[in-house]
Amino acid sequence: MRYTTAGESHGRALVAIVTGVPFGLPVDIELINADLARRQLGYGRGGRMAIETDRATILSGVRFGVTIGSPIALTIGNRDWDNWTDVMATVGEKQTTSRVVAPRPGHADLAGVQKTGSEDVRDILERASARETAARVAAGGVAKAFLRSVGVTVVSYVTAIGDVVADTAAIARADEGAADESEVSCPDSAASERMKRAIDEAREAGESLGGVFVVTATGLVPGLGTYAEARRRLDARLAAAVMSIPAIKGFEVGDGFALAGAPGSMAHDEILFERGRGFVRPTNHAGGLEGGMTNGEPLVLRAAMKPIPTLMTPLASVDLDTLEPIDASRERSDVCAVPAAAVVAEAEVAFVLARAYLGKFGSDSMGDILHARDAYLERLRRADR
Repeated sequence: MRYTTAGESHGRALVAIVTGVPFGLPVDIELINADLARRQLGYGRGGRMAIETDRATILSGVRFGVTIGSPIALTIGNRDWDNWTDVMATVGEKQTTSRVVAPRPGHADLAGVQKTGSEDVRDILERASARETAARVAAGGVAKAFLRSVGVTVVSYVTAIGDVVADTAAIARADEGAADESEVSCPDSAASERMKRAIDEAREAGESLGGVFVVTATGLVPGLGTYAEARRRLDARLAAAVMSIPAIKGFEVGDGFALAGAPGSMAHDEILFERGRGFVRPTNHAGGLEGGMTNGEPLVLRAAMKPIPTLMTPLASVDLDTLEPIDASRERSDVCAVPAAAVVAEAEVAFVLARAYLGKFGSDSMGDILHARDAYLERLRRADR
């Protein structure tokens, strides 16, 4: 199962095409739209989110709510397109008055024009914009639907925004769904309020803030991925997927970098055996991955997002025409989009896990896939007796 997206930030629409989807998978468009809404919400989002109300339309590959084994095409209209028809027209003469010549530090702007030879940063920024991730979330809804069918749940929550860090114990004590009730997707209610204040202060200063989020997946069978080939190791694929999200600069599995400072006896998860449960781990420092494979424990991934590069108090740049100093360009932007990035990461993680299941249990029909999975689990249960 793979996806391809098309579309620009201020173009007519975003498009996602998902291939490799098995026959017989129930797909609920309202669950996809709910994730699109989650991506738009969050304290610190900008004016664009007040314009767009993202809803996906399925164009192909689904009949009466169930997949038919052909590619699935989804589209999300850009309501703001009406205000950009002169700048983003697909035909006609290009208007030189709309050129952008002040690349933003931290964005794809300068490297993009150097790579392509374009004289207009907008040729680059329209596609490099994180607006594209709405299409990823829509596509990820198909992967999530598959995972639900095999008993896997993927969720996310925020642990830090700027220098405000949530309390680990408070997160552990939080009720299920606490992150959904927080405007910053943080299960620690006290930290949530401090995060909102930090965002307010950044907005007043013309600044932006990054942060850290966690994605977890529960219900995974052991043995997804492989130890035998580097490119097929599940941790490698997950890292590539999450790092593909704009502004993500760090990635960890389990306790990640903290393990580098721990002795081996405190870094690894002891293996125990319990009748009726099989192999169990009292800890999960590994984050559910060992040797490039799932080990049956919850998958725990952590990612760091840098501050958004578009600043209302812009940094220094250089005019591409005159080579003279100039303030970096400003596009309508967010102060903080860490909760939104976490939703995008759910979609990316879901695709990697869905591909791993399809690689292990087949990819043609949901009936055959579920039968193969059940046979695998029965073999593991027999070995555990």
